[in-house]
Amino acid sequence: MEKSPKIGLEGLLRPEDSIVVLIDHQPYQFTNLNSHEPTMIVNNVTGLAKAAKIFNVPTILTTVIEERGGNIIKQLQDVYPDQKPINRTFINTWEDPKVTDIVKESGRKQLIIAGLWTEICVAMPAIQALGEGYDVFVVTDASGSTTSEAHDMAVRRMVQVGIVPINWLAVIAEWQRDWARMETAGQLSEVIIEHGGASGVALAWELQLLNTPVSTN
Repeated sequence: MEKSPKIGLEGLLRPEDSIVVLIDHQPYQFTNLNSHEPTMIVNNVTGLAKAAKIFNVPTILTTVIEERGGNIIKQLQDVYPDQKPINRTFINTWEDPKVTDIVKESGRKQLIIAGLWTEICVAMPAIQALGEGYDVFVVTDASGSTTSEAHDMAVRRMVQVGIVPINWLAVIAEWQRDWARMETAGQLSEVIIEHGGASGVALAWELQLLNTPVSTN
């Protein structure tokens, strides 16, 4: 029996094999986002994008009919100020060769997707890409849906076919893997402090303690 690529050390994310696709984080989708607090989705997807940049993971920004649905959120555009999001008419991102050609040319097989909405614009490309041989990971806390049920059912559907649900902090931890990798550790710590919620607060406190001289009296 062939070993599953999703178990063992090979089942973990590696920066050199990863590529990120961020789908439709636009005003229209946010207006009917009810599965999560919208500020959390903004925070989490921005943290994910910043981490991807630190690890030199290619990141594709894409929108759907942006002239009506709105430009991609400023927080994401600010991470990649020189990148013009790919504007689609396809509901399913994976049917647009402007997106898939970039992924294919990268040669990377660990596909990380986040977007709005989970049941449509995330599930459709994730399921198709899985069938084309990619190892697909969906960042569930950087994605959201019209209802909690819609989000949950979409995640269940994707899990049934072999797609891996993951949160954004787990993604960046797997990319880092070892805090001795100092070329990324410092920058990543700043992202966690800014976007990691309580984990970021705790990390800032730990750094404060490490930098506080111990009294000898």
